Amino acid sequence: MATQGPLAFLCLACAAVAAAILIWFLWKRPPIDGTTKVLLLLGIAVFPVGAAMSGNIVGYQTTQERTFCGSCHVMVPYTEDSADPGSKSLAAAHARNPWFGDKNCYTCHSDYGMYGMVTTKLNGLLHVYHYYLSYQGVSLEEAKDRIHLYKPYRNQACLQCHTASAPKWLEVKDHRGAVDDVKSDKVSCMGDGCHGPSHPFSKKEVPQ
Repeated sequence: MATQGPLAFLCLACAAVAAAILIWFLWKRPPIDGTTKVLLLLGIAVFPVGAAMSGNIVGYQTTQERTFCGSCHVMVPYTEDSADPGSKSLAAAHARNPWFGDKNCYTCHSDYGMYGMVTTKLNGLLHVYHYYLSYQGVSLEEAKDRIHLYKPYRNQACLQCHTASAPKWLEVKDHRGAVDDVKSDKVSCMGDGCHGPSHPFSKKEVPQ
């Protein structure tokens, strides 16, 4: 992404300067005067904090991209379908939408609300745990049979953009007749619902 270039450079630059200061101090062992104290403050605190902050931002932005999701081999069929311009799946349709683009995995699978980002990242750690313990050595076909969501996909994720109160949404007869059921998740927008599967390999959620 465009913002990652300068931020990544800033992260590396801060880390390099901090390392250079510390190596200089350990090698030269200069007297602890005012100049040395300022340099140590920069090398131990200021530049490392700058590297950590910019590095975390770059890392967070990278985890939002579809290529990151496909870095685990078991997710490749999902990301390839999502990027396929000829695919009819909901994931691919959203990937072709410039509002989502290459962030469509994160946008549709992230939790919403005040703590959405935190819970999404915690779930990401859970994905890593399951990948290394359960999926790392399995074939793609086996993975497609076994991979499932942790919990049913809530319509609230769809309604963040496709609001159930917009006139255009309510123009659809089936929408008008099912507003309450859609909002309460009694009817799903996907799967057995109206709009088909999100992925060609979608299946009903299986309890852990």
